[in-house]
Amino acid sequence: MQSGTLDSAFRRGCGMFKDFKAFLNQGNVMGLAVGVIIGGAFGKIVSSLTDDVLMPFIGWLTGGGVDFTNKYLILAGGEKVTEGMPLAAAKAAGANVLALGSFVTAIINFVLLAFVVFLLVRQASKIIAMPDAGPTQVDLLTEIRDELRKK
Repeated sequence: MQSGTLDSAFRRGCGMFKDFKAFLNQGNVMGLAVGVIIGGAFGKIVSSLTDDVLMPFIGWLTGGGVDFTNKYLILAGGEKVTEGMPLAAAKAAGANVLALGSFVTAIINFVLLAFVVFLLVRQASKIIAMPDAGPTQVDLLTEIRDELRKK
């Protein structure tokens, strides 16, 4: 590698470091970090709501006590798997399974989380009303024209 190429690569790296430092000092990073932490905690709440409240209720509605988390199809290696074996035990026995119940639960988690985030953003946009941008360029030009006509 030539000396000039190494020197320009070093300058690009220093420039990137300066840009990163400026990004960190903007203040948006702290807001992002707080959002990620709260989002993670909120995700656990939604998962608990789905796993502990909604899915048992849906199971009860669909025929009495169906546990969706243990609904799976055996794709291969199911010799050691018995009827009614929980998903974790089937995986531990070495079976290759298609965990449909876990997938349905994850979809319900996502839909609930997306809906709650939508409601939060909707309420925040109502609370934090954007200020009027002021008159448009056409309005200003019309006012100037009208003022010039008066003279």
